[in-house]
Amino acid sequence: MKPDLTVFLAGIKMKNPVMTASGTYGFGDAYTDFYALGELGALVVKGVTLEPRRGNPPPRLAETPAGLLNSIGLENPGVEAVLKHYLPGLSQAGTPVIVNIAGNSIDDYVRVAERLHASPVVKALEVNISCPNVKCGGLAFGSEPGMASQVIGAVKRHSRLPVIAKLSPNVTDIGEIALAVEEAGADAISLINTLVGMKIDIKKRRPALANLVGGLSGPAVRPVAVRMVYEVSQKVKVPLIGLGGIITAEDALEFIMAGASAVAVGTGNFINPCCCREIIAGLTAYCETNKIANITALTGAAWRYDDGSC
Repeated sequence: MKPDLTVFLAGIKMKNPVMTASGTYGFGDAYTDFYALGELGALVVKGVTLEPRRGNPPPRLAETPAGLLNSIGLENPGVEAVLKHYLPGLSQAGTPVIVNIAGNSIDDYVRVAERLHASPVVKALEVNISCPNVKCGGLAFGSEPGMASQVIGAVKRHSRLPVIAKLSPNVTDIGEIALAVEEAGADAISLINTLVGMKIDIKKRRPALANLVGGLSGPAVRPVAVRMVYEVSQKVKVPLIGLGGIITAEDALEFIMAGASAVAVGTGNFINPCCCREIIAGLTAYCETNKIANITALTGAAWRYDDGSC
């Protein structure tokens, strides 16, 4: 019998646990030449803000060993354009559509959420709380439990949709932030967002990115992300989405065994446009080989493992 890859996340039924990560998949149209979007467990589109954003000036991408630095700056056409021009085309995607939202103030988040929850296409909101709070001198909303709680609580109160809190790894205690957003009403938690990094162009003797620093993604961050999923999964009751450097089914299984109910693939899509499809096939093969009837049996399989070593 073929293994069942079905998972339920924040009340959403997904045919498999493989999702796309916001910012790397656009609105899905760039990948339809490679496979049908309906093969995905869920489609997470790029971050959307209240007003259109041009993003940061170039250069805003820089490769590093086993990773990618980006300082795109949330470039997007704004929520009204997304509602009018992009979401209608996803009504026949054949998979749940989740929209990542961002803002410079709590009011920004609320207004974007209010506009999106009227769309029949959108099944959940992923709230990016790594954005800087302009009222707090640029301090990211997700860097302090109180601020993180305020954003998630406000979005939850103003939207009928499930709310997924996307956490930043650039904090002292991610478990504390996770508990705060869960208490505020988050239906699921996505982790991790990118790590802050920097690259120097030694020929020009200056930072490689115009914005000086950027978000590091790719395989280089995976061990950090797996550790954070492992830690948070044993502190909260809501389901987790694990992401950070997932390229293969083996990578995805690490996150699932660490405690994630689903995984999101980001930079891997740039390396291999068929990455998600291959991961889904790999998860099926693993379950068949190991006689796993339902992939949910693997969630948290590595918890509290102790081989007696020091």
